[in-house]
Amino acid sequence: MTTVIVLVVILVLLLVYVIAVYNGLVVLRNRVREAWSDIEVQMKRRYDLIPNLIETVKGYAAHESGTFEKVIQARNAAMASHGTPAEKAQAENVLSGTLKSLFALAENYPQLKANENFLKLQFELTDTEDRIKASRRFYNTNVLALNNKIEIFPSNLIAQRFAFEKSEFFELDQSEAEAARKPVAVKF
Repeated sequence: MTTVIVLVVILVLLLVYVIAVYNGLVVLRNRVREAWSDIEVQMKRRYDLIPNLIETVKGYAAHESGTFEKVIQARNAAMASHGTPAEKAQAENVLSGTLKSLFALAENYPQLKANENFLKLQFELTDTEDRIKASRRFYNTNVLALNNKIEIFPSNLIAQRFAFEKSEFFELDQSEAEAARKPVAVKF
């Protein structure tokens, strides 16, 4: 009789453990989805700001249409990208590069740099870029937690049984990663 009770207790404890691990995996997976959604919201905000910025710059630098076209193409490609986080990150990195060229172009036009609308849009875009970076960090933190839970024993057995899959990190492209590792040059 006591053997049966011990077995029942062990089975109940095992069942409780499986349920707890499963629920933990579901929570982590949902956090990753929520974090990805936050990245998409911030990117949508950036996409909405770009046409206004281009129109403002066009008034001062109408002959720079090649730069405008590259920014518009990169924006459209980033908006159309619905693949994996790695594919989305690649499209976003191209867009960031073209935006840098647009701001570099603006440096050649002092009147534009003083334009209140341009300054406001530039501030909004910079703020949005900061929000995207924060969202990426939040997303990658949640991906790390989920991936660890999926790989660590014994929760990996439950993750395999219920077909939980690892998520991809949202990473910088190689050139940006290399540039981020270099020390910042300070010149006076």
